[in-house]
This record gives sequence, C-alpha cells and structure tokens, in this order.
Amino acid sequence: MKISLRAGERIYINGAVLRVDRKVSVELVNDVMFLLEGQIMQASDATTAMRQLYFIVQLMLMNPTDVGDASALYAQHHAALVAVCESREMLEGLAAVDELVEATRYFEALKRIRALFPVEQAILAGATTEVPFEAA
Repeated sequence: MKISLRAGERIYINGAVLRVDRKVSVELVNDVMFLLEGQIMQASDATTAMRQLYFIVQLMLMNPTDVGDASALYAQHHAALVAVCESREMLEGLAAVDELVEATRYFEALKRIRALFPVEQAILAGATTEVPFEAA
C-alpha cells in the first residue's frame, strides 16, 4: 500500500507516531495497522455514543501493545449501545464492528463505525424532532 503524506503530516503505524518534514510517499510492504492524521478523532470530538466507540477503538489501534483498559472500556460501551439500540441497521453494524474488533482488525472496525455516523445522526435528529405527548 502506498501512502502520500504532506510536509508536517503525521501517520500512526503500529503504535509509533511518524511526522514527515517534507512531502513524501511511503510504501507499506507488509500488514500493519495505521491511521493518517486526518482519521484521528480528538477526545473533545467524541460527542455521541458512536463517536465515543470510534475513539475507544482508535485507542486500541494506536497503542497495540497495551489494549487491556481500552478493550474493557470497549466491551462495556458496545454492550450498552446494543442494549439501548432499536435500529436494525445500527444493530447489524455494531455486530460487524464487534467481529472486527474481536479479530483485532481495528482499522476496518473504525471504517465500519464511521459508516454508522450518518445512521446515528438520523436517529438523534429523529429523537429531537418528535413532539412530546401532551395530556388533555
């Protein structure tokens, strides 16, 4: 896989942070876990349940030698989401994410979670636009 980076951009590869000082292309010739700087979510941006799940899995990918705490947090958060979710699309997505995380395929899990962001947004928008029941 060939990746092009701009000057000053960072890439996270198997827990290591690399920053390049000039425009460069990097070819990854074996199977590694990586994230580009633009794919990194800051803690302050984890404002919804799915974004929090993304952040937790991101921690697992960025620090592969110490996933214990993040893995326990993931299990709790994932179980809580499954318990309250009613959307079939969301439940299927969460099941797929769980399979990927169990297989330590964190990058693919992050992609699957990102794909669920619009579904979550639609659910949240629907929840906020409902008219509350008024007693007569």
